[in-house]
Order: sequence, then C-alpha cells, then structure tokens
Amino acid sequence: MSASRSGRHVLHDWRPEDQAFWDGGGKRLATRNLWISVPNLTLAFAIWMVWSVVVAKLRFIGFDFTTDQLFWLTALPALSGATLRVFYSFLVPILGGRLWTMVSTLSLLVPAVGIGLAVQNPQTPYWVFLALALACGLGGGNFASSMSNISFFYPKAEKGNALAVNAGFGNLGVSLMQFLVPVVIAAGAFAPVVGAPQIAVEKGVESQIWLQNAGFVWVPFILAAAAAAWVGMNDIASAKASFASQAVVFKRTHNWVMCYLYLGTFGSFIGFSAAFPLLSKTLFPDILVLKFAFLGPLVGAASRALTGWVSDRFGGEHVTQYVFLALAAGVGGVLYGVGAGGAPASFPIFLAAFLWLFFWTGGGNASTFQMIPAIVRADMPRLMPAADPAQRLKVAEMESAAIVGFTSAVGAFGGFFIPLAFGDSLKATGRPETALFIFLGFYLSCAIVNWAAYARKRSMLHVQSYAIKVPAE
Repeated sequence: MSASRSGRHVLHDWRPEDQAFWDGGGKRLATRNLWISVPNLTLAFAIWMVWSVVVAKLRFIGFDFTTDQLFWLTALPALSGATLRVFYSFLVPILGGRLWTMVSTLSLLVPAVGIGLAVQNPQTPYWVFLALALACGLGGGNFASSMSNISFFYPKAEKGNALAVNAGFGNLGVSLMQFLVPVVIAAGAFAPVVGAPQIAVEKGVESQIWLQNAGFVWVPFILAAAAAAWVGMNDIASAKASFASQAVVFKRTHNWVMCYLYLGTFGSFIGFSAAFPLLSKTLFPDILVLKFAFLGPLVGAASRALTGWVSDRFGGEHVTQYVFLALAAGVGGVLYGVGAGGAPASFPIFLAAFLWLFFWTGGGNASTFQMIPAIVRADMPRLMPAADPAQRLKVAEMESAAIVGFTSAVGAFGGFFIPLAFGDSLKATGRPETALFIFLGFYLSCAIVNWAAYARKRSMLHVQSYAIKVPAE
C-alpha cells in the first residue's frame, strides 16, 4: 500500500485478492473509502429525486402548472441523470475516484441552490424549472462513477456485499429526502431559511411553508461530504484506464442483456420513486400522500442492501427470474388498487402493491449487479485463452466496472419513462391503466430474456457452464 509523499492518497500497490495484503490493512482502507462513498451517494440520490416531492406542492403556492407539466418535472431528472451516467461510468479510471467523488458531489449545489431560489417566486417561468430538473440529473450520474470506484477496492468474495451496501444506502437517499423534505418545508427552524415563507392553500386551508428548504437543507451536507471525500478517500493507481480500453464492453453481448434487465429492476425503482407521490396525489386527492411517499424507496433501498446474500447463495440469475415474475404480480395488485376492471379503488391496496413492487426492485437491483462481475470473470477464459489468470482478472475487473457503470446508465432511463408513461396515460384517458399494462408486458419480457440468456440450464450464452453461482462480486 505504498504511496509517494506527493501523492499520499494514491495506492500504488493494491492487491485485494492477496489475503495477507487484505488482512494487513487493505480491508481497513477499502472500508474507509466505502463509508465515505456512502453519504456522498446518498446525497446524490436525494438531490436527484427531490422534484418528486417539490412538484406535489407547487400548485398550492401559486404555480399554475398542468398535471402533465408536473410529471415532466419528475421525469427529466432521470433523463439527464441516465445520460450523464453514460459518461460518468468511464471517468473514475481516467480521473481517479477521490477527485471525481468530490467534484461530482459539489456539483449538487447547482440544483440545490437553484431550487431554493426558484420556488420563492410564483412568476418563475416553467423553463427555469425544466432547467433545474435537468440539473438534478447531476445527482443521478454519480451512481455510475461511485459504483465503478468501489468495485476496484474489494476482492471478488466481498465485492457483491460492498456494492450492495454502497448502492443500498445510496438508494436510501430517495427515502431520506421524501421523509425529510416535508418536515423542513413545514417548519423553517429545521433547516437554513433564506427568504420568506409561502402561503399554501390546500383544500381551502391556508398554511405557511418554506418550500425553498427542499433545496437549501442539503447545502451544508453536500459541503461536508465533498470535504470528507477529498480528505479521506484514495485513488488506486492500477485502476487507471483510458476510455478506449473500457469501450470494449460495447462489444460484449452480456453488457446489452444486462442493460435490459437492469432497466427492469433499477429503472422501476427510480421511476416509481419519482412518480409515486404525484401519481398518488392525483388518484387519491383526499389522502395525505407525503406521509407515506418515503416508505416505497425505503423498502427498495433496504431490500437492495440486505438481500445480496440471497444471490450469493442461490445465484443472481435465479433470483432475477423470481424478481420479474413478482414485479408482474405487483402490477396486477396496483391495477386492482386503482379500480381496474370495475373494482372499487382502494388506497391501502394501491400502497401495499407499490411497496411490494419496491421490495422486489431492490432485490432485483442486488441480483443483477451480482451477476455482472461473475459473468465477466467467467467469460475471460473464452475471451483471453492465452492470458494468464492475473491478466484475466485485471481485465475482468476493468470490464466489470465499466459494465456496472454503463448498465446503471441505461437502467436509469426507467426513471424518465415511468413518470412520462403515467403522465401520458392520465392525459389521454384520465386513468393510469394503459401505463400499467405496458409495465406488465415489459416485466414478462424481462423474465423471458433472463431465462433464455442465463437462468435455463442450457442458456444461449452457456453461463451455467461457467459456474455463475460463485460468491457475489
């Protein structure tokens, strides 16, 4: 673990697969980097999805936006975040994880401060809100680089759990935001207050709220987390790679199959997180939805963080198969809850069905990310028959990190399509059923793709013969 004096944060000797090295201090360093990474990623998710709560209050303080316009505000952060992930996924091996974690976290100040200023004036034009919604995607991009960075620190036997912890607690930022923001906008004393309160009129009742705190409350935490990253994180010298060397993953069939599957798991998690508060408020206007909105992302984040061992034991491809069947069943529950087929609409059933969906998206996020490094590592003997094991392992680590990042980028587009689908369905028919039937068909197609590619005994890519059920990475 030597490092020059001028580059004391750079780890020039990093061998996590060497047990003596790992026990002699490697694990301690990896753990420190992980637990600094976690709050940075948590804040990124909080900023990324902050519009999901803010939009539910805009009409009540004088903003004259249509339901369709509000759904666009919840969808655009996912669009920009997913697009940025494509680039962010390749930046850690180029710039280093320590520098990029600090810079990407500081970039969250742009939407945080911008939202705090914009919501104070009901005359703020809609295009400004569109720009700020796109800027929130800076938080969404951070996931790809954060996961790529942490993947380099851990040996294969512990990589899956480390990625699950990083991602799970990162995802928890959505639930934290949906719990904290309603509190701080209702009581200015809970957060830095800049500007006067707004008068909100809801169901004929007036109240004071500080909607600007939805943005300003995150500022001190962003500054603290960025400082911690700069002071306490490390760069791994051997993790350096050019974009060209990483771009080989675009030629890997596994990359594109996993992108499709992750769109079904993480895309659903982030899409439902963005759409659920506004959808619930639209369908059940008499329910105080913001009291329940945080539960879904909380369940999904906890499921991701706590279920990685299931994929380790039984194989990510098998867990993923059950995930998509469960998601299809969950959509059926939501359809029943909204009154499809003539049944009376029921918020308790609607909420329970969505919590079911969130739970399985979390498990699916863990299982698909368990699959990626195992598939790549197992495919190396075929791709590099003349290379020695050390060379194969190094290339596998680089390709796994790139695929994890790029897959997360594609998956994040679900956060754009799901709110947009609900908005279009409501605009066209006044009901969400059209969007829900589309989701049902997609989940069934994901189950078929996963079965054909990985879960069946004689899959098209012969993953079973490569013993994919190794300990998760």
